[in-house]
Amino acid sequence: MKPRLEAAYAEPHRRYHTRAHIEACLKLLDEVQGLSADARRLLTWAIWWHDAVYDPKASDNEARSAELAEADLAAMDVSPADRAEVARLIRLTAGHAVEPGDRLGAVLVSVDLAILGAPPADYDAYARAVRQEYAHVPDALWRSGRSRVLQRFLDAPVIFPDPGLGARFEVQARENLARELATLA
Repeated sequence: MKPRLEAAYAEPHRRYHTRAHIEACLKLLDEVQGLSADARRLLTWAIWWHDAVYDPKASDNEARSAELAEADLAAMDVSPADRAEVARLIRLTAGHAVEPGDRLGAVLVSVDLAILGAPPADYDAYARAVRQEYAHVPDALWRSGRSRVLQRFLDAPVIFPDPGLGARFEVQARENLARELATLA
């Protein structure tokens, strides 16, 4: 991994969006069946760069991470088509919405969101870590903003657009999200 990525994921303001998150995503990617070597390579790059830029006060982290990926991958002589696909995948993590038939997008978004379907203690640790990343946000604003995010996931027909990962995580994710939402009321 490039030293710039190592430094990014070790930034002191990060509590959840660290190298541990990247490693968990990569481990889960290894378990996904039916991907070609090319698809797996693109997804691996997208995972490594998807949170490379992470400023909790900014709204363009995914776009800036995609730009960084394109620049770094260009320096590695990765083809323009592959760079563009990695950037596209990274940008999907901004809203976690995927068009039907977008298998790579579905896998990336589902892998990124897998923590939502973790056992309750792991989910609670994640929720605390994200709150620490947003420590600059007053409690009342945090509760209302976080509640909107959680409710948006709960209102979606599916949280995990990849069917295999959805079968594995959807039920627990909905339980975790509903439980956290109740604590924010």
